[in-house]
Amino acid sequence: MQNTKAVPQVKNPVVFETSLNGVDLSFANIREYERTKHVHRLHPYLGKFIPQLVEVFLKHYFKKGDFILDPFMGSGTTLIEANLLGMPSAGIEISEFNCLIAEVKARKYDIPLVEKEIKDILFKTKEFSKWVSQGQKQATFLNNSFKKYKSNSEYLNTWLSDRALQEILFYREKIKNYKNQDILKIILSRATRSARLIPHYDLARPKKPVREKYYCIKHHRICEPVNEAIKFINRYSWDTIKRIKEFDKLRTDATMKIIQGDSREVDFNKVEGYKGGKFDGIFTSPPYVGLIDYHDQHRYAYELFGFDDNGFKEIGPASKGRSKEAKERYKKDIIAVFQNMNRFLKPKAKIFVVVNDRDNLYPEIADACGYSIEKIYHRPVLMRTERDNTRFSESIYYFIKK
Repeated sequence: MQNTKAVPQVKNPVVFETSLNGVDLSFANIREYERTKHVHRLHPYLGKFIPQLVEVFLKHYFKKGDFILDPFMGSGTTLIEANLLGMPSAGIEISEFNCLIAEVKARKYDIPLVEKEIKDILFKTKEFSKWVSQGQKQATFLNNSFKKYKSNSEYLNTWLSDRALQEILFYREKIKNYKNQDILKIILSRATRSARLIPHYDLARPKKPVREKYYCIKHHRICEPVNEAIKFINRYSWDTIKRIKEFDKLRTDATMKIIQGDSREVDFNKVEGYKGGKFDGIFTSPPYVGLIDYHDQHRYAYELFGFDDNGFKEIGPASKGRSKEAKERYKKDIIAVFQNMNRFLKPKAKIFVVVNDRDNLYPEIADACGYSIEKIYHRPVLMRTERDNTRFSESIYYFIKK
């Protein structure tokens, strides 16, 4: 007799939805500035879901005061949206830099001090930039002579022009003089990303530096490589002030707990500041098999600030490909995450997983984790940030913990 593997069963009939409460889950009618409202755009992050997707599901399936968990926190979208709805939340993320982005978004600030410090370091950097661009040999500012900076980072020396690197290294050195250092790091990281020697149309995944003029398909003309960082530091300084002020007016008192760690191993009982209690549900978007190297997309930030590189712990990175072996490893890792999180979920907890499951791995994952599949939502992904016309869609699995 031939052995056959049991296929996990979905509720009969299977319900596939493309809308929720009349809301089109493609969000085709949501304009770009609405998709990137307030702190959600403090720093670019390849692979994050749009806040409206989180908002519509949290509003429909949860209530104010419910405790929400995101074991693949990324840059913190779920936590911010939960806070706006008065829902306390916690997020786990393996990347130190991603945790920094989320922390800067979530933190409550002394707004006048933030504005003062951002403007002050910006003014100093503009003065330094003038000195660098004019090729002066000496200058005195606030009784300190300007100087040229050097970097031991092969990446920074390769991907930045001499002038841009000088401006970035000057700004980095001055950060230590301010209280809101994390905000300043995010501004500088965002500016460094834009100031690299790359085509204007290829910010997300550049393959090599561009040092000569090139035809720009974004601007439909001949463009030159970026030669400075100061214009981006200036732009993102003012943008950061505006976005932090906007969120400050909207935020609630609901807590947002950010945990840097491996979701396969995190024990909430050992997390500082965790006050006990179990989560009402999960809203998360795990990595997709073989799609993104999450640490590598922010290589400039790791080189700038010396964060620990935990890329070897990533689940399903692009560097591991999409082989049968890679998919099996991915499946085991995702199961390990949800089985670990089950210890901290209430009975009948609601779990929402946003994923491009073209390999149909998640019915097996659900079965292994003790979840019933209640419903599967489908959404085409439009308005993608990358220069890619490939048709792309996501499933939102709605599980219930048995």
